[in-house]
Amino acid sequence: MEIFLPFVGGLIFFMALGLPVFVALGATCLLALAMTSASGGLPVELMSLKITQTLNSFPLLAIPLFILAANLLNRGSATTRIFDFANVMVGFVRGGLGHVNVVASMIFAGMSGTASADAAGLGALEIRAMREKGYDLKYSTGITAASSVIGPIIPPSVAMLVYGWQADVSVGDLFLAGFVPGVLMAMLLMATTFIMSYKIDMPTRPLPTAREVFETGHRAVLPMLTPLIIVGGIWSGIFSPTEAGAVACAYAIALGVFVYRDVKLKELFQVFVQSMEFSAVILLIIAISGFYGWLLVRLQVPQALAAGLVAMDLHTTILLLILMVFFVLVGCFMSVIESVLILTPILVPAVAASGVDPLFFGVFMVITLSVGVITPPFGTVLYILVPITGMRFEKVVLSVLPFLIPILATILLVLFFPQIVLILPRLF
Repeated sequence: MEIFLPFVGGLIFFMALGLPVFVALGATCLLALAMTSASGGLPVELMSLKITQTLNSFPLLAIPLFILAANLLNRGSATTRIFDFANVMVGFVRGGLGHVNVVASMIFAGMSGTASADAAGLGALEIRAMREKGYDLKYSTGITAASSVIGPIIPPSVAMLVYGWQADVSVGDLFLAGFVPGVLMAMLLMATTFIMSYKIDMPTRPLPTAREVFETGHRAVLPMLTPLIIVGGIWSGIFSPTEAGAVACAYAIALGVFVYRDVKLKELFQVFVQSMEFSAVILLIIAISGFYGWLLVRLQVPQALAAGLVAMDLHTTILLLILMVFFVLVGCFMSVIESVLILTPILVPAVAASGVDPLFFGVFMVITLSVGVITPPFGTVLYILVPITGMRFEKVVLSVLPFLIPILATILLVLFFPQIVLILPRLF
């Protein structure tokens, strides 16, 4: 276990210096390689070869494809159509647009796969609509940030795709497993909104007519088919997760360019460039963290950690509670995808040796790490909402605090009742 110190201590040290995650990972790998090569172990030159091989993976191609599909849907009128339909369906309930915010995010989560896409796309639309209706800006900001956490949970999920690739767990099963926890989180957020509506003025819309339901449903039906096509196609075996990403892109282009005609060819080029830039950042991190994970396994760090956990003989619930606190803290400093890439090769063998189902653990880890998108100092969603709302960063943070209660309650329910995660994969 003497190699464990440079792996963990080195990574913490380099990140504390303020280096980007991929640089900190690379420097840590070089440090570990230098220690082993000095004693006749692995050569330092191995790093460049393995980094290149990591990206030579068909499943990883799904990541830029899902990113592109989400950006295409955001650029067109899909988000507006979804919001209008959600408004008609639940806008008349006490809590009004707060419920609409959650339902719209839940629907869009079935297309985007990331919290940042939800906040950047639907977020601006939701905040603007709530401002126009006289909603308290602090509340509007908090519920918009909190509802975006559903993005990485309800399928398709980029974070779960990465976990499935690293942990050798079926991506289709992970997508099914994330659906019930995502809906549960949405229900608890809506319950919180209902309670808060007795203290905060939340105007509601009139009860919709059958004509309004039909018209908005008709306008939104094609975008809402996206998650059904993705998950249904994967589950039925018609196409793989990677091919599902390609199908989602083709479908989003067809809707924006040919059906609704609200995405021009010039805008299409801009969306491709934007998606390429974001994908390049993620894939660079994946390339280096892939070598980091390979090196961990090669030097038997996860195996040693697994043996240590088994020797401690902790009850599964106690182990998961400890990991829950750990994941929440990690999520404060790294993105969900970065955390999954680093922690999966270390923890999955260890928790599997303790009797934890890797399928359940993947969903549990992604949900818990997702809290980090709305907590400082990393909190990508917080930074996205600052320019949208015009509020200072610290005020955005304070607006989110009440909504951490239903989110953490969801995590605890998943922890104590694993069947919430496993019911759909077992059923199908």
